[in-house]
Amino acid sequence: MLRVRKSAVGWAVALALTAAGLTPASPAAARPVIDWQPCAEDTPAAEPPVEGAPAQCGTLSLPVDWNRPRGEHFELAVARRVATDPTARQGSLVFGPGGPGDSGVDRVVNGSTRFSADLRRRFDIVSFDPRGTGGSHPVICARQVLARQPQLIADQAQFDAVLADNALLRADCRARTGALYDHVDTTSAARDLDAVRAALGERQLTFHGSSYGTLLGQRYAELYPDRVRVMVLEAAMDHSLDTRAFLDTQAVTAEGAFDEFLAWCARSADCVLHGRDVRASWAGLQARAERGTLTDPDRAGAALAPFELSRSAHKQLYDTPRWPGLAEWIVRLEGAGSTPGVRPLADEAVAPYPFAVFCQDWSLPVRDYREYAGHLRRAAQLAPDLRYPPALFALVTCLGTPTPVANPQHRLRVHTDVPLLVAATVHDPASGYGWARDVARQLGRHGVLLTYRGWGHGSYTTSPCVEGAVDSYLIDQVVPARGASCPAIEPEV
Repeated sequence: MLRVRKSAVGWAVALALTAAGLTPASPAAARPVIDWQPCAEDTPAAEPPVEGAPAQCGTLSLPVDWNRPRGEHFELAVARRVATDPTARQGSLVFGPGGPGDSGVDRVVNGSTRFSADLRRRFDIVSFDPRGTGGSHPVICARQVLARQPQLIADQAQFDAVLADNALLRADCRARTGALYDHVDTTSAARDLDAVRAALGERQLTFHGSSYGTLLGQRYAELYPDRVRVMVLEAAMDHSLDTRAFLDTQAVTAEGAFDEFLAWCARSADCVLHGRDVRASWAGLQARAERGTLTDPDRAGAALAPFELSRSAHKQLYDTPRWPGLAEWIVRLEGAGSTPGVRPLADEAVAPYPFAVFCQDWSLPVRDYREYAGHLRRAAQLAPDLRYPPALFALVTCLGTPTPVANPQHRLRVHTDVPLLVAATVHDPASGYGWARDVARQLGRHGVLLTYRGWGHGSYTTSPCVEGAVDSYLIDQVVPARGASCPAIEPEV
């Protein structure tokens, strides 16, 4: 199922030896070259129009298992836009996509304007689809098995059924995907990232990771500290948390973001719920969801289950301009009928975490339903409005994963020459500010925290102050002063 390209074996061995601190003496050590071609998806109609040369796409043939570089290979999909000013070009800036499961190739083809004009003038913007996702030999599973996974587990019998179904799902995905299924962890992806760096001809890596892409950056910095030129970790994940801490911190983070929405609604006439008791309205919707009588008028009257109600609201907190839309959605839900929905959402395949990646990066064991129910009760106490944090579904999809996982949680061990820049938002609904502070503490003198005191998931595209500090760091290696922060910008609606 996976194509082996013998021409790639030589340099794959060279990369493996280099990672081990050895230097091969044969000509096979020559760095790989990506055969860049115009991207088929790149069109003049891209919105917004992207300045500069058309996007270019290519592939790298990489080992499925980096411990067996002569074994099976897969094709890693890569894309770039070259620097808009060749005379000012400093090298390549590699973007680490989030998710897990986001496409870096799509980011480059359709969204390289994420970075400032100054960065795009000086750097080739490069990204890729991480192994097992997008165009990089995606993990394939039977939808009917995925669809059986509940959003929430109701009792011990269902807990046992999930364990059995997850075992079937892992076997099905492995059979359909091939050997790569067992090697989609972020440690393997970090070794892929170093192969990308080598293929770009860069002695050191200039990197900007966002959300789940910060795990990739952190792992790369641990494995290859001397190959890091500069590294931005925006909306950082804390990969040192156990099951309870992971759930609790995400619940508190989501609830805090919802509190900020309520505060905005109370002070802003732009909120259609302005002047009302919004928390009471939301509690009424939660009660209807628990009874099974809440329907979503935006989805043909589909039943809106309790988990999906929380998850949908949570997603609308990612960008502060969505606050008005969240308020309008609540009004529409209040006006929806109070009869059972035409198709229960819990019986469908929810857009899940790309669980193969997540479950190889996180060990989140739960012994039985009693322990699981305890997590549910505690989440509801910590976050009474958004009582079902998305991490609960990750718990369900990873239940029964064999241990140890390939890339288990641990405290960071980074010893780079240049401090990593951790860019964090105080009211980030997904990657909580507490995670960023803890990552910065783990990095010690090898990291510095830059705080945006506003809202939303990420800060580079929101705050000109953050953009300026990040650009100075990426371009000139100017590290912000410890304790540096940027003021909040009230959203324009």
